[in-house]
Amino acid sequence: MTSQQKQPVQVIAVTGGKGGVGKTNVSVNLALALADLGRKVVLLDADFGLANVDVLLGLHPTHTLADVMDGKCDLRDVLLAGPGGIKIVPASSGTQSMVEMSPIQHAGLIQAFSDLGDNIDVLIIDTAAGIGDSVTSFVQAAQEVIMVVCDEPTSITDAYALIKLLNRNHGMGRFRVLANMAHSPQEGRNLFNKLVKVTERFLDDVTLQYLGAVPYDEMVRKAVQKQRAVYDAFPRAKCSLAFKGMAQKIDSWPLPSTPRGHLEFFVERLVNHTGME
Repeated sequence: MTSQQKQPVQVIAVTGGKGGVGKTNVSVNLALALADLGRKVVLLDADFGLANVDVLLGLHPTHTLADVMDGKCDLRDVLLAGPGGIKIVPASSGTQSMVEMSPIQHAGLIQAFSDLGDNIDVLIIDTAAGIGDSVTSFVQAAQEVIMVVCDEPTSITDAYALIKLLNRNHGMGRFRVLANMAHSPQEGRNLFNKLVKVTERFLDDVTLQYLGAVPYDEMVRKAVQKQRAVYDAFPRAKCSLAFKGMAQKIDSWPLPSTPRGHLEFFVERLVNHTGME
């Protein structure tokens, strides 16, 4: 491996189908927990209609992805410094053109990330709610998908709808499941089992892997009120410790080794990496 050789980047999409399951909280706190392990983490707010990562962290971006898409600046110009050394790519709120991006524009944005150079080990994508084009584009372009579910009947239904769409239309077959705001470890496990049951019944070639449960914790609300991540504001909180444990698991996941033949983030690193082994 030469000094020019760039390592593959671990690209993780955090999604869930339904709004209100806590995807943004999960994305931000996992980003901080991974940064704590010494990883260079970039967090992409991919909710183009209702950007909220910057709001959650009390940050005030001067440029957003809308400026990148309009050609006013480069992707590296919009990077915001977040807590714990993480970098954030802020989206814009209420910009119609961002919500209505075409597949070609999504592709251009995904390719633009290649310019971030060596300053990245992990890219976490906080997707929008629902099962629209932007969600499926970004989830497909990631190597790992964390499906966030919580204890609401619609949460399992919506997560299943998204898994089914990604599996049938885009050939995706492996998903990690995180139970959020769980009132007990057993509740988290039960949610996972419910999702497995419905998936096994209707989809033959889908594998679900349980990442674990983040406990329901009042400290999350307190952190949100302070406009800080709970992992940063209350590092000893129950949920912060759960994020820490999950980050250690994620850190041991294998890095991608070969391109999969469709649009994905940092694909040239996979090509280079495999070409120079």
